[in-house]
Amino acid sequence: YHPLWISIHITHPDELTPEMSAACIRLADAGIPLGSQTVLLAGINDDVSTMTRLVQGQLQIRVRPYYLYQCDPIPGSSHFRTPISKGLEIIRGLRGYTTGYAVPTYVVDAPGGGGKIPLLPEYAIGWDKGDLVLRNYEGNIFRYPDNHDEFKDIH
Repeated sequence: YHPLWISIHITHPDELTPEMSAACIRLADAGIPLGSQTVLLAGINDDVSTMTRLVQGQLQIRVRPYYLYQCDPIPGSSHFRTPISKGLEIIRGLRGYTTGYAVPTYVVDAPGGGGKIPLLPEYAIGWDKGDLVLRNYEGNIFRYPDNHDEFKDIH
């Protein structure tokens, strides 16, 4: 029945029990790719340390951290919701400090059927004299040549 993909909702590293780990490894050994979808929840997984333990633990059991969802504004969820800036802070705290395979895509599920829209910390600052000005995960600024004229003779 391949290709079969399974998305697992894992919220906190405490859920990575020996039983869950064995089950995920067994599925992966059977050739089934595993991804996780995690909802960012206030007081549960809304800090860099907890999220780092969660995503690294997932990789150890062969589950790819795929999406980190902003908690939807649904009735009864206000006490779980975090500011979007908190999610961006977590992504900034993961990128460059753990393997890229462990960094999920942070998304909001747009109201009205707009789908998943990725949110990224601002790494591209702007353009200056043909260069793209970039900020890396440490906050350092770099210039990347974006002058297409230099490549015109390559074809």
